[in-house]
Amino acid sequence: MVRFEIEDDSCRRLYAEEKGAERYPAGVVDAFFEALEVIRAAADIRDLYKLKAFRVEKLRGKKWKRGERSIRLNDQYRLVFRIEKDKKRSVLVVMDVVDYH
Repeated sequence: MVRFEIEDDSCRRLYAEEKGAERYPAGVVDAFFEALEVIRAAADIRDLYKLKAFRVEKLRGKKWKRGERSIRLNDQYRLVFRIEKDKKRSVLVVMDVVDYH
């Protein structure tokens, strides 16, 4: 099971309390919850790369400095994350849900 943490306050409130859903177009919030369930169920972070629908990508450009990656939520929105190491395994840190266009 992949351990994940949510760094962004608005994403944390969305996940824990389902607050702030109105910020996103229809379907993005459902895709956010589905992505987190798939992440939690994965045996290893490498399993996420095998899921073609996720289209895991390493982000490039001046804005992305810490090896951030993203998972596709729909054609326009992506869940941005980075991978950190703890003592026993990798941790996926959710940074934000962004309009990638």
